[in-house]
Amino acid sequence: MNISEKKGIVKSPVDQIVLNDDGIVGDAHAGQWHRQISLLGTDSIEKMQSATGGEYHFGAFAENITATGYPLYKMRPLDRLIGNEVHLEVTQIGKKCHGERCAIYKQTGDCIMPREGIFCRVIHGGALKAGDILEYKPKTIAIRIITVSDRASKGLYEDKSGPLLGTLVEGFFTEAGRKTAIGYSIVPDEAQELKMMVQKCVHEPADIIFTTGGTGIGPRDISPDVIGPMFDKEIPGIMEMIRVKYGMQFPNALVSRSMAGVIGRSLVFVLPGSPKAVNEYAGEIIRTLEHAILMLHGIDKHS
Repeated sequence: MNISEKKGIVKSPVDQIVLNDDGIVGDAHAGQWHRQISLLGTDSIEKMQSATGGEYHFGAFAENITATGYPLYKMRPLDRLIGNEVHLEVTQIGKKCHGERCAIYKQTGDCIMPREGIFCRVIHGGALKAGDILEYKPKTIAIRIITVSDRASKGLYEDKSGPLLGTLVEGFFTEAGRKTAIGYSIVPDEAQELKMMVQKCVHEPADIIFTTGGTGIGPRDISPDVIGPMFDKEIPGIMEMIRVKYGMQFPNALVSRSMAGVIGRSLVFVLPGSPKAVNEYAGEIIRTLEHAILMLHGIDKHS
């Protein structure tokens, strides 16, 4: 455990720290932001010692918590660290190095913190002592895919879009080092059934909800009409860009009424039903998912 009264300087080891909603009581980095607490692994410190030949005490790189047992830099934002009393949420991996403007850099000639340090915010406060154990619990991204189709719901048509979408999204998160839990549902083009299914997914809660089908202008195409009024916030730019991109070559794409928005803490995407469209839309949407999820949880990666 290490604290300091000023930012940008080495921290001094202490036997115990007390955490509240602002972070560590008495530490300069406490406050209402996402980088309340910094952590650095002993393996990272050993790398610095091997590279520079120096010896660095705990807190030398301005870390609040010096930890061992797991490579911290492999964690991801929204992962959790849980102790007997405290509950921390990972918010950022690494940070911008301030170089010569940093007292630590001037003293050591380098700083491992911007590369391998992590930052957390307090979910539940309490006391944390040197030698205590924090259990690592990685965030699992909960994804729900709802296929909206009269024929598929009756078993007259094999749903291909839902499984394809699941494969694409799971592949993206796996490559990003994220765990996923994907659930599939099929409902007919009936307003009440669709609304109830979306509400169920939001309540679970799902981090991301996709619907496929029902975005056209036919008499049974109701997905945007049902889900649009449920949005707390709409995200129009994603679908506008996709329609323009593919509509330049295939004008029929401009007829789609696909939508994106937020309900509670769930990202919701209302997509067309064809596998071709799902492939095109998913290719653009998945590039926004990590950033959008962090924004929903109040994490600004740029600060």
